[in-house]
Amino acid sequence: MRRRQAHPARTAWLIVAGLIAAMGILAGCGGGGGSTEGGGGEELQKLGKGEGELNLISWAGYVENGSEAEAPDWVTPFEEKTGCKVNNKVGNTSDEMVQLMKTGQYDGVSASGNASARLWAAHLVAPVNTGLVPNYKTVFADLKSQPYNTFDGTPYGIPHGRGANLLMWNSDSVKPAPTSWDVMFDPKIAAKYKGKISVYDESSYIADAAMYLKYHEPDLGIESPYELNEEQFDAAVNLLKEQRANVGEYWSEAAKQIQAFSAGDVDLGTTWQYQYFTLKGEGQPVAASPASQGFLPKEGATGWSDTWMISGEAKHPNCMYMWMNWIIEPKVNAEVAEWFGEAPAQELACKETENPNFCSEYHAENPAFWKRVYYWETPLAECGNGEDDCMDYNQWVKAWTEIKG
Repeated sequence: MRRRQAHPARTAWLIVAGLIAAMGILAGCGGGGGSTEGGGGEELQKLGKGEGELNLISWAGYVENGSEAEAPDWVTPFEEKTGCKVNNKVGNTSDEMVQLMKTGQYDGVSASGNASARLWAAHLVAPVNTGLVPNYKTVFADLKSQPYNTFDGTPYGIPHGRGANLLMWNSDSVKPAPTSWDVMFDPKIAAKYKGKISVYDESSYIADAAMYLKYHEPDLGIESPYELNEEQFDAAVNLLKEQRANVGEYWSEAAKQIQAFSAGDVDLGTTWQYQYFTLKGEGQPVAASPASQGFLPKEGATGWSDTWMISGEAKHPNCMYMWMNWIIEPKVNAEVAEWFGEAPAQELACKETENPNFCSEYHAENPAFWKRVYYWETPLAECGNGEDDCMDYNQWVKAWTEIKG
């Protein structure tokens, strides 16, 4: 199966200033927890007959019906099996998905970790009865009960897939092979590649800097790169302002980063597995986060895990539950993972991939790899320590604009 180019908007989850405050998000930085009550609607207790229709919001590549050239089709078999006609709206950003869910016109959404907490806190999604999703039993254990899909101990979604933001470099130009993010963040080392560094264009990249500081400056006391007090936040922002002079491009579209590496315009940067394997397949001299360290730099990496969530006002709840079970059916989840370019959520999917090495390439069955990945979360003022001294997402967005200049 040909891998689909990850949608350019997949990374563009910037939210407008004031959105978080307007939605009244008071939950802890890790997602749920704290005293805030979230969620909306009741948990479905018994699966009934499908309502004949299903309205979804998804990232491009998650709901394929074969309408594009060479594209797979896992929608038609679902419709034939359940009688639920699927209507899908591609969400270009997490912000857009949140706004669309507020209309009450959609039954469910494929939410990234930067949106799931907002949806929960805004009472836009209902808790999920995992007992009505048989395939949930064989979802990888380390994807269950996570702060981006479970709030106040209650599951609010079904895991879909995950990926890590890797360090990639041109093996002809970058020597010796780096084992640390210092090649991008240490001013003295990064200066060697001035104008040749490729950086992820999104305010969440501040978390990458915080992760680096967590390892190299332990006196700052950073525990989570998404829970930063003013001192910690300023340290991360200042590090990125120093990095700015060495950055050749800020990318938010996979194709553009691939082109930049192919043309020799950049020599190293943060990337996804999709770009790495595409460039390798084209014979480009690229290497990624050292294999000797489990394909992650010594500090670890940031990443994402997406979750299917059901609207608290779902008009077709039975069809939505059928979809959540279908999308993690082993063969279907394998097709989605290979098409999109991410690790599947379903452990049995690894037996169904067209590429027999796919799951090993994407570390799907390696929990030690994922323990070193800091999945995207929405930065909020109320920290996991119960204090209200963390910098919230509005401040992250403002700082990112200043960083880029």
